[in-house]
Amino acid sequence: MARYALLSVSDKRGLVEFATGLVKRHGFTLLSTGGTARLLSDQGLPVTEVSRHTGFPEIMEGRVKTLHPKIHGGLLCRRDKADHLAAAQSNGIDLIDLVVVNLYPFEETVAKPGVEFEEAIENIDIGGPSMLRSAAKNHESVTVVCDPADYTPVLDAMAVEQTDPARLAGLRRKLALKVFQRTSAYDAAISRYLEAEAAGPDLEALSGFPATLSFSWKKAQALRYGENPHQKAALYGTFHEHFAQLQGKELSYNNILDITSAAYLIGEFERPTVAILKHTNPCGVASADSLIAAWENAYATDRQAPFGGIIIVNQTLGADLAAAIAEIFTEVIIAPRFSDEALAILGKKKNLRLMVAKLGLGADALLEVRSVIGGVLLQDRDRTLGDTAAFKVVTKRQPTAEEWAAMMFGWRVCKHVKSNAIVYCRGERTLGVGAGQMARVDSSRIAVWKTGEAGLDLHGSVVASEALFPFPDGLLAAADAGATAAIQPGGAIRDPEVIAAADARGMAMVFTACRHFKH
Repeated sequence: MARYALLSVSDKRGLVEFATGLVKRHGFTLLSTGGTARLLSDQGLPVTEVSRHTGFPEIMEGRVKTLHPKIHGGLLCRRDKADHLAAAQSNGIDLIDLVVVNLYPFEETVAKPGVEFEEAIENIDIGGPSMLRSAAKNHESVTVVCDPADYTPVLDAMAVEQTDPARLAGLRRKLALKVFQRTSAYDAAISRYLEAEAAGPDLEALSGFPATLSFSWKKAQALRYGENPHQKAALYGTFHEHFAQLQGKELSYNNILDITSAAYLIGEFERPTVAILKHTNPCGVASADSLIAAWENAYATDRQAPFGGIIIVNQTLGADLAAAIAEIFTEVIIAPRFSDEALAILGKKKNLRLMVAKLGLGADALLEVRSVIGGVLLQDRDRTLGDTAAFKVVTKRQPTAEEWAAMMFGWRVCKHVKSNAIVYCRGERTLGVGAGQMARVDSSRIAVWKTGEAGLDLHGSVVASEALFPFPDGLLAAADAGATAAIQPGGAIRDPEVIAAADARGMAMVFTACRHFKH
């Protein structure tokens, strides 16, 4: 009895070699359609057109060609059921033992700028997913392949099928799972596209969120553990398309979170900038005329917290900065480029992870997803500083030019600090950072204390608060520490009291009308 393999693919990589192995090593009879059949025939392989096999022509511009009982009966027939086999025989249905299908490139089509709706619709595959699903459902008897990467494992498992049948059986189950993952992602892509088209520009501008949310990220890397050693973890998606690791230990779950936070933060700055982060919080940030000068100011903010932290720069990291960084223990260094001399210096620390930002710094993810009980939360990423032209001075005294510049620097930094966030700055550098406290005044006190620990002086500094001061106490704590100006969203019931406190201390204060909570 002939063994049939049905091959119909859009991605033809490796297909000829695989089909040759099926015919010459395993005695398969090939069934195929359209361009796939022509490719195999041109390479001298015997192939039967599906239309000849079914006795029914391809119709409607190829929309209907494999949707036939002789195809799906051959795939779905259970070999262990006598009535299935009898039905196949009485209806002239030959059993199909192997299917190779990859789908019309719908995702690639709709990603093209200006793609027409009709072109997108014609790239929705119908017969392909149907064959894949039929074969995957009957994977105990049918081998189904949707990815060219699986050609070699299939041929290898078939080579030992007689002596090790469990190997092929186990592979079939894995391949079936892969099929349903692929068809699920494919359907989700179609759903997203059609929903966006149906919503129209006005509704999409109002909401921007799909009625049904589907995830279809591929597993990129198994991680050693999650936030703690007793937690399992894995990375999904395209993180490694954005960052290349040059050396060091394998990235951890926490490293990836820190790298993401660092990339978002550094994207706020254009001048040479160094940021040092710990547990996703910046503990020192500075801009200057050179990276080494920026490093000295950023590191001076807090010489304790950077131990085991993350360092990111927005220009080529050279030998002078590499030598300075090499004096402390750090987990990850991220840069758009490393000079050869810097690589030689940092290469001596074999466990130090060096990451190159392949697609540029300032990652521009549009959405943030967080798991909650029973589902997920989805939101736009906080990419704005607010309408800076509408920032309002609410005190009697206007800020000086130097205070304005320092406040804008602090405003950029504090949106990346966990709430409640307080950042003291002077010029283009941080002096003290207070993060994650339940009371804003406590964040201010911690920032003041950290500044003292670093041997820095807050007199003449400015303070940035990512959310409003609900009471005058937080502002007064900043004034007592030496701050002469403050920038905050405003909008509290007690704003008049806070403004009065600032006026009483001779401070300048700016309201942004834009909050930057970071939970």
